[in-house]
Amino acid sequence: MKGAILKVTDNIEKTVLEFLKKALDKNLFDALLIPVKVPAGDSYAWVLVRDKSLLEDANPLPPIMSVQGAKGLSSITKRGKLNKRIAVIMRPCEIRASIELSKLQQIDLENIYLISIDCPGVLLLKDYLIDPKKGENQFNEILKQVENDKELVNKSVRPVCQVCLQSVGLSSSDLHIGLLGTKNEEIYLIPCSPRGESVLNELDIRVEKSLDNWEKKVKELIEIRKKKRKKVQEELKSKVIGLDNLLVAFSNCIGCHNCQSVCPICYCRQCYFESEKMKLSPDDYLIRAETKGSFRFLPDTLLFHLGRMTHMTLSCVGCGSCEDACPMSIEVAQIFSMVGDRAQEVFNYIPGKSTEEPLPLKVYEEDEFNEVEV
Repeated sequence: MKGAILKVTDNIEKTVLEFLKKALDKNLFDALLIPVKVPAGDSYAWVLVRDKSLLEDANPLPPIMSVQGAKGLSSITKRGKLNKRIAVIMRPCEIRASIELSKLQQIDLENIYLISIDCPGVLLLKDYLIDPKKGENQFNEILKQVENDKELVNKSVRPVCQVCLQSVGLSSSDLHIGLLGTKNEEIYLIPCSPRGESVLNELDIRVEKSLDNWEKKVKELIEIRKKKRKKVQEELKSKVIGLDNLLVAFSNCIGCHNCQSVCPICYCRQCYFESEKMKLSPDDYLIRAETKGSFRFLPDTLLFHLGRMTHMTLSCVGCGSCEDACPMSIEVAQIFSMVGDRAQEVFNYIPGKSTEEPLPLKVYEEDEFNEVEV
């Protein structure tokens, strides 16, 4: 595999930003969608930038995921394609979610240039908000450790990030930025599509360097995470398999629906679980209480999670936003990710891997599942 190498000036973030500014100067893009630190300095927001001078507080790899990037991109494009060219730099899970949403006609990718970047994970939002400055320093240290191969899996990031198998390596983006094994001295620019190649050609950046070292580090990291993922899911399985265990796992749910609100795949304008059909009359509640002897409020919390799971599990990219948003610290993302792995394996489907691969439930194959026919 071949790629281009950019020497790091000052730090990784500034080097990536300088690359993006040059692309804007050359009019390769009309605008850039990128996380920018909010004026209060304690979070990041997705900002559509046309003036490169406003990129001073931008960060292509912020320490937190305050909003899943695919939701931001969907807000811009779900009503149809843009007349302008927009580049968006995202973590791989955000890229994959964007591709899934494009299949669900919630994103139009025609004039969108997707740029992905090796991701060490993100800090837990609740930890970061205690001391944002400390969180920034902590994440910078994590990034340096990854670049120097000292610690490829860090326990300070989201649990699902620690076992993510898609956070590094090539994705379905147009251009990928490699950080693994760079020792904070350079970054790798890897074209993944003709559009990615054209961007580098227009900037007179030659794709001629071997990426053997980067590929080796990617494989090493994935193998480490595969082992950890298997161990974590085996432990989790013993806690959630079976109705009784599921009831316990979700027993602390307060029905806030934060997990649904932040999930990029949950795009329905009206959720059934927030509709009038789920609002019973006082008499209905009394009848249920009389039948069962008692009736819990808020009702149907487990039904909500199971319903959401059946709707989006094939497209779940394991970003962890749902778990980060849960005020009760329920292991939502870890449970959904485990179920997603099994459902996706049945259909031999990796969400967001390819724009060409259709969603399994939209395609009928005459001989599928014949091994379970009676």
